[in-house]
Amino acid sequence: MTTSDDTILVIGACGQLGSELTLELRKLYGNANVVASDIQEPKQADLRDSGPFAIADVLDASRLADLFTQYKFKQVYHLAAILSATGEKNPKFAWKLNMDGLINVLDLCLEHKVERVYWPSSIAVFGPNTPRQDTPQHTVMDPNTVYGISKQAGERWCEYYFEKYGLDVRSLRYPGLIGWKALPGGGTTDYAVDIYHQALDKGTYECFLSEGTYLPMMYMSDAIKATLDLMHAPAEKVKVRSSYNLSAISFSPKEITASIQRHLPDFTITYKPDSRQQIADSWPQSIDDSAARQDWGWQPEFDLDTMTDDMLLNLKESRTTK
Repeated sequence: MTTSDDTILVIGACGQLGSELTLELRKLYGNANVVASDIQEPKQADLRDSGPFAIADVLDASRLADLFTQYKFKQVYHLAAILSATGEKNPKFAWKLNMDGLINVLDLCLEHKVERVYWPSSIAVFGPNTPRQDTPQHTVMDPNTVYGISKQAGERWCEYYFEKYGLDVRSLRYPGLIGWKALPGGGTTDYAVDIYHQALDKGTYECFLSEGTYLPMMYMSDAIKATLDLMHAPAEKVKVRSSYNLSAISFSPKEITASIQRHLPDFTITYKPDSRQQIADSWPQSIDDSAARQDWGWQPEFDLDTMTDDMLLNLKESRTTK
């Protein structure tokens, strides 16, 4: 049972997801009850000034243990990870951070009797032999990036800690996440964030994926909503303990360009596919998330055009207030 006086830890709070999720959690639970942590101080003033912040490396188990002892957390959101494209540049370190970090957190949550744990997975768990249309909840998983491999292994560990020790770990397989508050963080789907910035700043964008590359995506507001919906669901409603498929919209670079051109008719795009194209080609084009919809009532709110409207509005406002 979650209560408003729960003390919560967000690990990786400065990232694209963490920065927005932390602020939303502080609204719900009170600023003082949500401890943000990352390997460096937050650049965002609202994140830095709204509540407690702790410098912590997820690979430093003793530093994390000090925080667990000090604050007696009821909920932990472990978001720290090296993403797909960045992970390919240093695969062994990506594996170490993504896997050892998760095990450190799971062990501490078990030891300190944390009530609920959240860890994000990704569509990167799927691979070349996965059905690419309406990818099922349970299907072939043969990831070909170290990020995807670590996420698949992480799903197994989360399920193991639930089955073996009763630790209430919950997870979502995020599609590409699109938000206006944080800059892209080294993922294969990040073109769909960068394109909005470039449309406003330069009026043109060179895309690292080909024009017809369909990928599942989600607006950050929907990702936050899904995360909180899952974490607030009664335990008996959470029937998938590896990670839930999650879906909102699927589109190509060509389609997002057309959506932007409704606001900026002179915006142009060129295509120069690079190594990220191969990663994208191994991922699903659309996701079947019927389990999430049936088990805990998941329902997205944004489609491509409403997301574009909101992205451009907020990015324009943020540029005028700087």
